[in-house]
Amino acid sequence: MKPPPKLAKADGKLAVFLPGMGAVASTFIAGVLAARKGIGSPIGSVTQMGTIRLGKRTENRVPLVKDFVPLQDLNAIEFAGWDIFPENAYEIAQNAKVLDREHLEPLKAELEAIKPMKAVFYPQYVKRLHGTHVKTEPTKAAMVEALREDIRNTIKERGCTRAVAVWCGSTETYMEPSPVYDTIESFEKGLLENDDAITSSMIYAWACIKEKVPFANGSPNLCVDIAAVHELARINDVPIAGKDFKTGQTLMKTILAPGLKARLLGIKGWFSTNILGNRDGEVLDDPENFKTKEISKLGALDHILQPKVYPELYGDLYHKVRINYYPPRGDSKEGWDNIDIVGWMGYPMQIKVDFLCRDSILAAPIVLDLALFMDLANRAGFRGVQEWLSFYFKDPMTAKKLYPEHDLFIQSMKLKNTLRWTMGEELITHLGNEYYD
Repeated sequence: MKPPPKLAKADGKLAVFLPGMGAVASTFIAGVLAARKGIGSPIGSVTQMGTIRLGKRTENRVPLVKDFVPLQDLNAIEFAGWDIFPENAYEIAQNAKVLDREHLEPLKAELEAIKPMKAVFYPQYVKRLHGTHVKTEPTKAAMVEALREDIRNTIKERGCTRAVAVWCGSTETYMEPSPVYDTIESFEKGLLENDDAITSSMIYAWACIKEKVPFANGSPNLCVDIAAVHELARINDVPIAGKDFKTGQTLMKTILAPGLKARLLGIKGWFSTNILGNRDGEVLDDPENFKTKEISKLGALDHILQPKVYPELYGDLYHKVRINYYPPRGDSKEGWDNIDIVGWMGYPMQIKVDFLCRDSILAAPIVLDLALFMDLANRAGFRGVQEWLSFYFKDPMTAKKLYPEHDLFIQSMKLKNTLRWTMGEELITHLGNEYYD
Protein backbone atom coordinates (compact mmCIF):
# COMPACT_ATOMS: atom_id res chain seq x y z
CA MET A 1 0.00 0.00 0.00
CA LYS A 2 1.23 3.50 -0.83
CA PRO A 3 2.08 5.81 2.08
CA PRO A 4 -0.51 8.50 2.88
CA PRO A 5 -0.19 11.69 0.82
CA LYS A 6 1.09 15.01 2.06
CA LEU A 7 -2.06 17.04 2.48
CA ALA A 8 -2.02 20.81 2.00
CA LYS A 9 -4.21 22.91 4.29
CA ALA A 10 -7.52 24.37 3.14
CA ASP A 11 -6.28 27.94 3.47
CA GLY A 12 -8.01 30.88 1.80
CA LYS A 13 -11.24 30.88 -0.20
CA LEU A 14 -12.44 28.21 -2.61
CA ALA A 15 -14.21 29.16 -5.85
CA VAL A 16 -16.90 26.65 -6.84
CA PHE A 17 -17.65 26.94 -10.56
CA LEU A 18 -21.01 25.65 -11.75
CA PRO A 19 -21.47 25.15 -15.50
CA GLY A 20 -25.25 25.19 -15.73
CA MET A 21 -26.92 27.34 -13.06
CA GLY A 22 -30.41 25.90 -13.10
CA ALA A 23 -32.49 24.18 -10.43
CA VAL A 24 -29.72 21.97 -9.04
CA ALA A 25 -27.10 24.71 -8.85
CA SER A 26 -29.42 27.32 -7.36
CA THR A 27 -30.69 24.83 -4.77
CA PHE A 28 -27.11 23.94 -3.86
CA ILE A 29 -26.08 27.60 -3.49
CA ALA A 30 -29.16 28.48 -1.43
CA GLY A 31 -28.62 25.48 0.83
CA VAL A 32 -25.01 26.39 1.56
CA LEU A 33 -25.97 30.02 2.26
CA ALA A 34 -28.74 28.79 4.58
CA ALA A 35 -26.32 26.50 6.41
CA ARG A 36 -23.95 29.43 6.91
CA LYS A 37 -26.76 31.39 8.57
CA GLY A 38 -27.91 28.44 10.64
CA ILE A 39 -31.36 28.47 9.03
CA GLY A 40 -31.05 25.33 6.94
CA SER A 41 -29.62 21.88 7.60
CA PRO A 42 -27.37 20.24 4.96
CA ILE A 43 -29.20 16.91 5.17
CA GLY A 44 -27.82 14.35 2.74
CA SER A 45 -24.27 15.70 2.83
CA VAL A 46 -21.62 13.22 3.94
CA THR A 47 -19.08 16.00 4.41
CA GLN A 48 -21.34 17.96 6.77
CA MET A 49 -23.42 15.35 8.62
CA GLY A 50 -21.59 12.06 8.12
CA THR A 51 -19.39 10.31 10.67
CA ILE A 52 -16.47 7.96 10.20
CA ARG A 53 -15.36 5.15 12.49
CA LEU A 54 -11.64 5.09 13.34
CA GLY A 55 -9.80 2.15 14.82
CA LYS A 56 -11.51 -0.71 16.65
CA ARG A 57 -15.14 -0.60 17.74
CA THR A 58 -14.00 -0.66 21.36
CA GLU A 59 -12.13 2.66 20.89
CA ASN A 60 -15.38 4.58 20.31
CA ARG A 61 -13.72 7.05 17.91
CA VAL A 62 -16.47 8.23 15.56
CA PRO A 63 -15.81 11.87 14.57
CA LEU A 64 -17.75 13.84 12.00
CA VAL A 65 -16.12 13.61 8.58
CA LYS A 66 -15.64 17.39 8.53
CA ASP A 67 -13.79 17.19 11.86
CA PHE A 68 -11.58 14.33 10.66
CA VAL A 69 -10.35 15.60 7.28
CA PRO A 70 -9.39 19.23 6.58
CA LEU A 71 -12.27 20.27 4.32
CA GLN A 72 -12.98 23.76 3.12
CA ASP A 73 -15.10 25.76 5.54
CA LEU A 74 -18.52 26.62 4.09
CA ASN A 75 -18.01 30.28 5.05
CA ALA A 76 -15.00 30.49 2.74
CA ILE A 77 -16.72 29.37 -0.48
CA GLU A 78 -17.35 31.67 -3.44
CA PHE A 79 -19.95 30.70 -6.05
CA ALA A 80 -19.61 31.33 -9.77
CA GLY A 81 -20.90 29.75 -12.95
CA TRP A 82 -22.23 30.00 -16.45
CA ASP A 83 -25.73 29.65 -17.85
CA ILE A 84 -27.53 30.10 -21.16
CA PHE A 85 -30.07 32.40 -19.45
CA PRO A 86 -29.06 35.67 -17.70
CA GLU A 87 -31.18 35.47 -14.53
CA ASN A 88 -29.40 35.73 -11.18
CA ALA A 89 -29.43 32.88 -8.64
CA TYR A 90 -32.46 34.28 -6.80
CA GLU A 91 -34.50 34.53 -10.01
CA ILE A 92 -33.35 31.06 -11.07
CA ALA A 93 -34.41 29.59 -7.73
CA GLN A 94 -37.78 31.34 -7.94
CA ASN A 95 -38.38 30.00 -11.45
CA ALA A 96 -37.27 26.48 -10.51
CA LYS A 97 -39.81 26.39 -7.65
CA VAL A 98 -37.76 23.88 -5.69
CA LEU A 99 -37.43 26.00 -2.54
CA ASP A 100 -40.27 27.81 -0.78
CA ARG A 101 -40.41 31.57 -0.46
CA GLU A 102 -39.80 31.39 3.29
CA HIS A 103 -36.41 29.80 2.61
CA LEU A 104 -35.44 32.07 -0.28
CA GLU A 105 -36.32 35.49 1.14
CA PRO A 106 -33.67 35.51 3.93
CA LEU A 107 -31.09 34.74 1.21
CA LYS A 108 -32.38 37.13 -1.44
CA ALA A 109 -29.59 39.75 -1.38
CA GLU A 110 -26.82 37.13 -1.50
CA LEU A 111 -28.53 35.14 -4.25
CA GLU A 112 -29.20 38.22 -6.37
CA ALA A 113 -25.49 39.03 -6.30
CA ILE A 114 -24.64 35.70 -7.95
CA LYS A 115 -25.05 36.17 -11.69
CA PRO A 116 -24.05 33.64 -14.35
CA MET A 117 -21.40 34.40 -16.92
CA LYS A 118 -22.28 33.89 -20.58
CA ALA A 119 -22.31 30.21 -21.45
CA VAL A 120 -20.75 28.10 -24.14
CA PHE A 121 -23.77 26.67 -25.91
CA TYR A 122 -24.11 24.67 -29.12
CA PRO A 123 -27.85 23.91 -29.46
CA GLN A 124 -27.37 20.74 -31.53
CA TYR A 125 -26.43 18.92 -28.32
CA VAL A 126 -29.48 20.12 -26.33
CA LYS A 127 -32.18 20.77 -28.92
CA ARG A 128 -35.06 21.53 -26.54
CA LEU A 129 -33.32 24.59 -25.02
CA HIS A 130 -32.86 27.96 -26.69
CA GLY A 131 -30.25 30.00 -24.83
CA THR A 132 -29.87 33.76 -25.13
CA HIS A 133 -26.97 34.39 -22.72
CA VAL A 134 -24.21 32.79 -24.76
CA LYS A 135 -20.67 33.38 -25.94
CA THR A 136 -20.08 34.10 -29.62
CA GLU A 137 -16.43 33.16 -30.17
CA PRO A 138 -15.84 31.78 -33.69
CA THR A 139 -14.15 28.49 -32.78
CA LYS A 140 -14.36 25.96 -29.98
CA ALA A 141 -10.69 26.63 -29.25
CA ALA A 142 -11.59 30.30 -28.72
CA MET A 143 -14.45 29.20 -26.44
CA VAL A 144 -11.94 27.32 -24.28
CA GLU A 145 -9.80 30.45 -23.99
CA ALA A 146 -12.83 32.59 -23.10
CA LEU A 147 -13.75 30.18 -20.30
CA ARG A 148 -10.18 30.14 -19.04
CA GLU A 149 -10.27 33.92 -18.85
CA ASP A 150 -13.56 33.75 -16.91
CA ILE A 151 -11.95 31.36 -14.44
CA ARG A 152 -8.83 33.45 -13.94
CA ASN A 153 -10.78 36.69 -13.57
CA THR A 154 -13.23 35.19 -11.06
CA ILE A 155 -10.49 33.71 -8.91
CA LYS A 156 -8.64 37.03 -8.89
CA GLU A 157 -11.69 39.23 -8.28
CA ARG A 158 -13.03 37.03 -5.46
CA GLY A 159 -9.62 36.62 -3.83
CA CYS A 160 -9.69 32.82 -4.03
CA THR A 161 -6.68 30.56 -3.60
CA ARG A 162 -8.18 27.47 -5.26
CA ALA A 163 -11.12 26.37 -7.40
CA VAL A 164 -13.21 23.34 -8.35
CA ALA A 165 -15.94 22.84 -10.95
CA VAL A 166 -19.07 20.67 -10.82
CA TRP A 167 -21.10 20.28 -14.02
CA CYS A 168 -24.78 20.90 -13.25
CA GLY A 169 -25.89 21.46 -16.84
CA SER A 170 -28.20 19.47 -19.08
CA THR A 171 -27.81 16.01 -20.55
CA GLU A 172 -26.42 16.25 -24.08
CA THR A 173 -27.23 14.06 -27.06
CA TYR A 174 -25.63 10.63 -27.19
CA MET A 175 -22.12 10.76 -28.66
CA GLU A 176 -20.43 7.83 -30.40
CA PRO A 177 -16.67 7.30 -29.92
CA SER A 178 -14.61 9.54 -32.20
CA PRO A 179 -10.91 9.70 -33.14
CA VAL A 180 -10.91 13.32 -31.95
CA TYR A 181 -11.16 12.02 -28.38
CA ASP A 182 -8.02 9.88 -28.59
CA THR A 183 -5.20 12.28 -27.70
CA ILE A 184 -4.55 15.81 -26.50
CA GLU A 185 -3.27 16.68 -29.97
CA SER A 186 -6.33 15.29 -31.80
CA PHE A 187 -8.69 17.02 -29.37
CA GLU A 188 -7.01 20.42 -29.69
CA LYS A 189 -7.01 20.06 -33.47
CA GLY A 190 -10.74 19.32 -33.22
CA LEU A 191 -11.26 22.45 -31.13
CA LEU A 192 -9.65 24.57 -33.83
CA GLU A 193 -11.73 22.90 -36.53
CA ASN A 194 -15.04 23.06 -34.62
CA ASP A 195 -15.34 19.27 -34.72
CA ASP A 196 -18.97 18.23 -34.14
CA ALA A 197 -17.87 15.44 -31.78
CA ILE A 198 -16.72 18.03 -29.22
CA THR A 199 -19.71 19.06 -27.12
CA SER A 200 -20.29 22.08 -24.89
CA SER A 201 -19.57 20.12 -21.69
CA MET A 202 -16.24 18.91 -23.08
CA ILE A 203 -15.23 22.50 -23.75
CA TYR A 204 -15.92 23.42 -20.11
CA ALA A 205 -13.98 20.40 -18.87
CA TRP A 206 -11.03 21.16 -21.14
CA ALA A 207 -10.88 24.80 -20.02
CA CYS A 208 -11.05 23.86 -16.33
CA ILE A 209 -8.37 21.19 -16.55
CA LYS A 210 -6.14 23.57 -18.53
CA GLU A 211 -6.50 25.95 -15.57
CA LYS A 212 -5.80 23.05 -13.16
CA VAL A 213 -9.32 23.23 -11.75
CA PRO A 214 -10.68 19.81 -10.63
CA PHE A 215 -13.82 18.87 -12.58
CA ALA A 216 -16.72 16.60 -11.51
CA ASN A 217 -19.34 15.70 -14.11
CA GLY A 218 -22.90 15.49 -12.75
CA SER A 219 -24.45 14.45 -16.07
CA PRO A 220 -24.20 11.29 -18.21
CA ASN A 221 -22.37 13.29 -20.92
CA LEU A 222 -19.01 11.89 -22.05
CA CYS A 223 -17.47 15.19 -20.95
CA VAL A 224 -14.41 14.09 -18.91
CA ASP A 225 -14.72 10.38 -19.76
CA ILE A 226 -12.61 10.40 -22.92
CA ALA A 227 -8.96 9.47 -23.41
CA ALA A 228 -7.78 13.00 -24.25
CA VAL A 229 -9.25 14.45 -21.05
CA HIS A 230 -7.83 11.60 -18.96
CA GLU A 231 -4.41 12.29 -20.44
CA LEU A 232 -4.63 16.05 -19.87
CA ALA A 233 -5.78 15.51 -16.27
CA ARG A 234 -2.81 13.24 -15.56
CA ILE A 235 -0.31 15.62 -17.15
CA ASN A 236 -1.74 18.65 -15.30
CA ASP A 237 -2.15 16.73 -12.00
CA VAL A 238 -5.88 17.49 -11.90
CA PRO A 239 -8.58 15.27 -10.30
CA ILE A 240 -11.61 14.40 -12.45
CA ALA A 241 -14.76 12.45 -11.52
CA GLY A 242 -18.12 11.41 -12.93
CA LYS A 243 -20.56 10.64 -14.27
CA ASP A 244 -24.24 11.46 -13.63
CA PHE A 245 -25.44 12.35 -10.11
CA LYS A 246 -26.99 9.35 -8.38
CA THR A 247 -30.21 10.84 -7.03
CA GLY A 248 -33.60 9.14 -7.39
CA GLN A 249 -34.41 5.85 -9.05
CA THR A 250 -30.83 4.67 -9.56
CA LEU A 251 -30.10 5.44 -5.90
CA MET A 252 -32.94 3.05 -5.00
CA LYS A 253 -31.53 0.39 -7.33
CA THR A 254 -28.07 0.56 -5.81
CA ILE A 255 -29.64 0.15 -2.36
CA LEU A 256 -32.11 -2.63 -3.19
CA ALA A 257 -30.15 -4.73 -5.71
CA PRO A 258 -27.17 -5.43 -3.39
CA GLY A 259 -29.58 -6.62 -0.69
CA LEU A 260 -31.41 -8.97 -3.03
CA LYS A 261 -28.13 -10.33 -4.36
CA ALA A 262 -26.71 -10.78 -0.86
CA ARG A 263 -29.71 -13.00 0.00
CA LEU A 264 -29.37 -14.78 -3.38
CA LEU A 265 -32.91 -13.97 -4.43
CA GLY A 266 -33.43 -14.22 -8.18
CA ILE A 267 -34.69 -11.36 -10.32
CA LYS A 268 -36.62 -11.90 -13.55
CA GLY A 269 -37.56 -8.34 -14.37
CA TRP A 270 -37.04 -4.75 -13.25
CA PHE A 271 -39.25 -2.12 -14.85
CA SER A 272 -38.54 1.54 -14.06
CA THR A 273 -40.41 4.62 -15.18
CA ASN A 274 -40.19 8.28 -14.14
CA ILE A 275 -42.19 11.45 -14.53
CA LEU A 276 -40.66 14.88 -13.99
CA GLY A 277 -41.28 18.36 -15.29
CA ASN A 278 -38.14 20.45 -14.78
CA ARG A 279 -35.64 21.61 -17.39
CA ASP A 280 -33.95 18.21 -17.21
CA GLY A 281 -37.24 16.51 -18.00
CA GLU A 282 -37.79 18.76 -21.01
CA VAL A 283 -34.31 18.01 -22.36
CA LEU A 284 -34.73 14.26 -21.83
CA ASP A 285 -37.99 14.32 -23.79
CA ASP A 286 -35.76 14.35 -26.87
CA PRO A 287 -34.88 10.72 -27.79
CA GLU A 288 -31.23 11.55 -28.55
CA ASN A 289 -30.73 13.08 -25.09
CA PHE A 290 -32.69 10.29 -23.40
CA LYS A 291 -30.36 7.69 -24.95
CA THR A 292 -27.42 9.23 -23.07
CA LYS A 293 -29.34 9.04 -19.78
CA GLU A 294 -30.72 5.55 -20.51
CA ILE A 295 -27.24 4.07 -20.92
CA SER A 296 -26.20 5.66 -17.63
CA LYS A 297 -29.24 4.22 -15.83
CA LEU A 298 -29.08 0.72 -17.32
CA GLY A 299 -25.52 -0.11 -16.29
CA ALA A 300 -25.91 -0.35 -12.51
CA LEU A 301 -27.91 -3.60 -12.26
CA ASP A 302 -25.67 -5.57 -14.62
CA HIS A 303 -22.55 -4.74 -12.64
CA ILE A 304 -24.15 -5.29 -9.22
CA LEU A 305 -25.90 -8.59 -10.03
CA GLN A 306 -23.11 -10.19 -12.14
CA PRO A 307 -25.38 -12.30 -14.39
CA LYS A 308 -22.40 -14.23 -15.80
CA VAL A 309 -21.42 -15.30 -12.28
CA TYR A 310 -25.05 -16.02 -11.24
CA PRO A 311 -26.73 -17.13 -14.49
CA GLU A 312 -29.59 -19.00 -12.79
CA LEU A 313 -30.53 -15.98 -10.65
CA TYR A 314 -29.95 -13.06 -13.03
CA GLY A 315 -29.03 -14.49 -16.43
CA ASP A 316 -32.34 -13.65 -18.13
CA LEU A 317 -33.18 -10.42 -16.27
CA TYR A 318 -35.36 -8.05 -18.30
CA HIS A 319 -34.52 -4.43 -17.43
CA LYS A 320 -36.50 -1.52 -18.86
CA VAL A 321 -36.10 2.23 -18.08
CA ARG A 322 -38.43 5.04 -19.14
CA ILE A 323 -38.45 8.81 -18.46
CA ASN A 324 -41.53 10.90 -19.21
CA TYR A 325 -41.70 14.69 -19.33
CA TYR A 326 -44.71 15.89 -17.36
CA PRO A 327 -44.64 19.69 -16.84
CA PRO A 328 -47.13 19.92 -13.91
CA ARG A 329 -44.77 17.90 -11.70
CA GLY A 330 -41.90 20.42 -11.93
CA ASP A 331 -38.81 19.39 -9.95
CA SER A 332 -40.82 16.86 -7.92
CA LYS A 333 -39.99 13.60 -9.63
CA GLU A 334 -41.87 10.31 -9.23
CA GLY A 335 -40.20 7.00 -9.95
CA TRP A 336 -42.08 3.70 -10.12
CA ASP A 337 -40.27 0.38 -9.99
CA ASN A 338 -41.76 -3.07 -10.42
CA ILE A 339 -39.34 -5.86 -9.49
CA ASP A 340 -40.23 -9.48 -10.23
CA ILE A 341 -38.16 -11.61 -7.86
CA VAL A 342 -37.81 -15.38 -7.45
CA GLY A 343 -37.42 -17.26 -4.17
CA TRP A 344 -37.14 -20.77 -2.77
CA MET A 345 -37.98 -23.51 -5.32
CA GLY A 346 -38.60 -20.87 -7.99
CA TYR A 347 -41.70 -19.28 -6.48
CA PRO A 348 -42.38 -15.74 -7.81
CA MET A 349 -42.78 -12.62 -5.69
CA GLN A 350 -42.91 -8.89 -6.40
CA ILE A 351 -41.58 -5.65 -4.96
CA LYS A 352 -43.13 -2.33 -5.95
CA VAL A 353 -41.51 1.02 -5.18
CA ASP A 354 -43.12 4.43 -5.60
CA PHE A 355 -40.47 7.07 -4.87
CA LEU A 356 -41.79 10.64 -4.79
CA CYS A 357 -38.69 12.77 -4.56
CA ARG A 358 -37.37 16.25 -5.27
CA ASP A 359 -34.59 15.89 -7.81
CA SER A 360 -32.66 19.04 -6.91
CA ILE A 361 -33.04 18.43 -3.15
CA LEU A 362 -31.30 15.08 -3.63
CA ALA A 363 -28.66 16.50 -5.98
CA ALA A 364 -27.67 19.59 -3.95
CA PRO A 365 -25.78 17.71 -1.18
CA ILE A 366 -23.98 15.71 -3.87
CA VAL A 367 -22.73 18.95 -5.43
CA LEU A 368 -21.46 20.14 -2.05
CA ASP A 369 -19.70 16.87 -1.23
CA LEU A 370 -18.10 16.64 -4.67
CA ALA A 371 -16.86 20.24 -4.47
CA LEU A 372 -15.26 19.67 -1.07
CA PHE A 373 -13.88 16.20 -1.78
CA MET A 374 -12.48 17.22 -5.17
CA ASP A 375 -10.70 20.10 -3.47
CA LEU A 376 -9.40 17.65 -0.85
CA ALA A 377 -8.17 15.35 -3.65
CA ASN A 378 -6.40 18.27 -5.29
CA ARG A 379 -4.66 19.27 -2.05
CA ALA A 380 -3.65 15.63 -1.52
CA GLY A 381 -1.97 15.50 -4.94
CA PHE A 382 -4.46 13.02 -6.44
CA ARG A 383 -4.81 13.20 -10.20
CA GLY A 384 -6.95 11.71 -12.91
CA VAL A 385 -10.06 9.62 -12.18
CA GLN A 386 -11.23 9.69 -8.56
CA GLU A 387 -12.93 6.30 -8.34
CA TRP A 388 -13.32 6.65 -4.57
CA LEU A 389 -16.12 9.15 -5.33
CA SER A 390 -18.19 6.52 -7.21
CA PHE A 391 -20.67 6.75 -4.32
CA TYR A 392 -22.14 9.88 -5.95
CA PHE A 393 -22.53 8.70 -9.56
CA LYS A 394 -24.87 6.52 -11.61
CA ASP A 395 -22.13 5.56 -14.08
CA PRO A 396 -18.82 5.80 -12.19
CA MET A 397 -15.59 6.35 -14.08
CA THR A 398 -12.72 3.94 -13.46
CA ALA A 399 -9.17 3.24 -14.54
CA LYS A 400 -8.84 1.60 -17.94
CA LYS A 401 -9.86 -2.10 -18.03
CA LEU A 402 -11.61 -1.93 -14.63
CA TYR A 403 -15.35 -2.51 -14.30
CA PRO A 404 -17.18 0.12 -12.20
CA GLU A 405 -18.38 -0.73 -8.70
CA HIS A 406 -22.09 0.14 -8.35
CA ASP A 407 -22.96 -1.38 -4.97
CA LEU A 408 -23.71 1.67 -2.79
CA PHE A 409 -22.37 0.01 0.35
CA ILE A 410 -19.07 -1.01 -1.24
CA GLN A 411 -18.82 2.51 -2.67
CA SER A 412 -19.35 3.97 0.81
CA MET A 413 -16.63 1.72 2.24
CA LYS A 414 -14.26 2.74 -0.57
CA LEU A 415 -14.91 6.44 0.11
CA LYS A 416 -14.38 6.19 3.87
CA ASN A 417 -11.30 3.97 3.57
CA THR A 418 -9.81 6.54 1.19
CA LEU A 419 -10.36 9.19 3.84
CA ARG A 420 -8.81 6.96 6.51
CA TRP A 421 -5.78 6.25 4.32
CA THR A 422 -5.38 9.92 3.44
CA MET A 423 -5.20 10.80 7.13
CA GLY A 424 -2.88 7.91 8.05
CA GLU A 425 -5.54 5.88 9.89
CA GLU A 426 -5.97 2.10 9.78
CA LEU A 427 -8.35 0.85 7.08
CA ILE A 428 -11.54 -0.86 8.26
CA THR A 429 -12.21 -4.37 6.91
CA HIS A 430 -15.08 -5.32 9.26
CA LEU A 431 -13.44 -8.73 9.77
CA GLY A 432 -13.78 -8.45 13.55
CA ASN A 433 -12.20 -11.75 14.59
CA GLU A 434 -9.74 -9.92 16.86
CA TYR A 435 -12.54 -9.33 19.34
CA TYR A 436 -12.91 -13.08 19.93
CA ASP A 437 -9.27 -14.19 20.36
